[in-house]
Amino acid sequence: MAERKLNLDIAGAVSELEMLIQKVLPKNIMYRILLGKGLEFDGFREFTQQDDASNIDWKASVRAKEILVRKYIEERDLKFVFIIDVSDNMIFGSTEKLKCEYCAELSAALSHLILGSGDRVGFVLFSDKIVKIRPPELGTKQFEIFANLLSDPLVYGGKSNLSKVLDVLTKTLERDTSMVFLISDFVKFGEGQQRNLEVLSGLFETIAVIVRDPLDNSLPDINKEVVIQSSETGEKLLINPKVAKRVYEANAFNQLNFVKKTFKDFNIDFLELSTDKPFSVEFASFLKERIKGGRIVKIKNVY
Repeated sequence: MAERKLNLDIAGAVSELEMLIQKVLPKNIMYRILLGKGLEFDGFREFTQQDDASNIDWKASVRAKEILVRKYIEERDLKFVFIIDVSDNMIFGSTEKLKCEYCAELSAALSHLILGSGDRVGFVLFSDKIVKIRPPELGTKQFEIFANLLSDPLVYGGKSNLSKVLDVLTKTLERDTSMVFLISDFVKFGEGQQRNLEVLSGLFETIAVIVRDPLDNSLPDINKEVVIQSSETGEKLLINPKVAKRVYEANAFNQLNFVKKTFKDFNIDFLELSTDKPFSVEFASFLKERIKGGRIVKIKNVY
């Protein structure tokens, strides 16, 4: 990855996500997506037209014979940690953005939003080991360090081993971490990695973001022989995409469903994104659904 300059527009990604969040979501969104975590209950008050209807406590309203919403005291200084896959399988793309570029812009935009809310952001970049790690900190300097690392081609590459990395992180991440964002294509995720993911989700509120290129799920309808090469082993294989298409897509479908089922089993909210579609609208929709308390599989654009 050292010879390739990354195709990133971090400033544009930050601006686009923040404008959309301000337009369609309530204020203090970073507290609300925790669904009560980071908030201390402080009683009830009467519902007003400015309130979000999802905040209505219907049981209390029935008892009081008036519509009531819960009041909370916001706990400041929340800690968010981004765990981002920077392995070889992320250095792939058939669209304008490689998966790693897409993830970099998403992570930078979301971290800027969190830091702007006065909370802390930390990050872990991983392959088959922890490539870079920084504990949660406040402010613009932390964002600059994060954005610069995400923009550095030298941090990308290597085999992927999520299980090994999570085994370390579940023992070392600060226990008062408010939320973890786990960002990867999860194409290497299998049964051997379930246990460590279960431990992570048991310790921390976890959101998984699945970022895939269209070619991760489907082969083009081309009736000619092409050579594909494994990024990990260097092994080459001659295939005809038209002939291999059905088996390839069935395997990809089954593997992705296994990933989704695992997330649902461990009560992990997750969002599936594709690099041929902008992430900002889908991510805002995802956050809006979390406010309602819904568990997410995949969000259709609603704006």
